Amino acid sequence: MTDKSKNIIRAVSDYGKGLFNFIRGKVRTDTDAEDILQDVWFQLSNIDDTDEIEQLRGWLFKVARNKIIDRSRKKTEELIDDLVYSPDSYQGDEDEFDFAEILLLDDSDPESVYIKEVFWEELFAALDELPENQKQVFVWNELEDKTLQQIADETGEKLKTIISRKGYAVKYLRRRLEILYNEFLDY
Repeated sequence: MTDKSKNIIRAVSDYGKGLFNFIRGKVRTDTDAEDILQDVWFQLSNIDDTDEIEQLRGWLFKVARNKIIDRSRKKTEELIDDLVYSPDSYQGDEDEFDFAEILLLDDSDPESVYIKEVFWEELFAALDELPENQKQVFVWNELEDKTLQQIADETGEKLKTIISRKGYAVKYLRRRLEILYNEFLDY
């Protein structure tokens, strides 16, 4: 067994449980936490010389935090696609804004990075402003990939009620984030 393999085994033994608990506290399901933890171990295994990592515990938690953020952004990008392109949600005007313009800004430009960060913060703040039943339907549908029918079945609500809640949430998020979008156009 190589030194690298021994270091990885030792890291899993020493930090695995604490790292899992840290990740689990920041994601919705055990499955998500397990997936992220696996990604962390995979990234560690791709390092040629694990002895070069001075603070292994700190490195592992930093990688885990980054993986959590990446996963959140990926799911939120899918959510934004729904806000922009969903044919059954909101019928806008011809001059309707397009969130993709913000999401596709150049990451090498500091101004663009700042704009994206503000946008993500505002999106999550806007989600917190929704009535709980609208927010929950939106999160289940967009972040947890549940169909509207599954949500109706699980909650015992009528499908039309679930569709309505999702529609109100989408309309609110569009309206709320359009202000930010227009500010960025002037920027």
